[in-house]
Amino acid sequence: MNSDNDLQIAGDLLEVPHLLQPPREHPATVAEFAGLARAIAADRAQWADLVRYDATTRWYHRLRTGPGYEVWLLSWVPGQGTGRHDHGRSSGVLTVLEGSLTEHTRRGARTLTPGAQHVFAPGYVHEVVNDALEPAVSLHIYYPGLTEMPMYPAAHAGAHASPSCAARPVTA
Repeated sequence: MNSDNDLQIAGDLLEVPHLLQPPREHPATVAEFAGLARAIAADRAQWADLVRYDATTRWYHRLRTGPGYEVWLLSWVPGQGTGRHDHGRSSGVLTVLEGSLTEHTRRGARTLTPGAQHVFAPGYVHEVVNDALEPAVSLHIYYPGLTEMPMYPAAHAGAHASPSCAARPVTA
């Protein structure tokens, strides 16, 4: 019987050099961007000493750039949030490094704790808030780099809003 389940490979594929892909210097797929975020999260020496907390606005620091992407480190004191927004034409990976953040979407709210990752596509509307009692730190990767962050009115009376809405200065 011939079927996809009958596929068998003889020998060691690693011995067939023309089938191997050379390792990439920069991520190019969603899985590779998520992997980059996990690798940075696991290496506290790359980011822990850079974190600052600002009671008046969310603090942010561009950690690195690559061809078409940016990696940002953000801190959030209790009560700070983004307001309801999307990321224009950018896709992204949000990874919580310390503390917890609550993401609000039209589907409801969910709490993101250390290690949690959220991947989003262009046009994804959400609001992120630190509604915990402790500060939080998150890592954000944008591809292409973030150039706009359109804001939307609060979805309901209980929605969190913040006058400081951009992860960094952006142009429309």
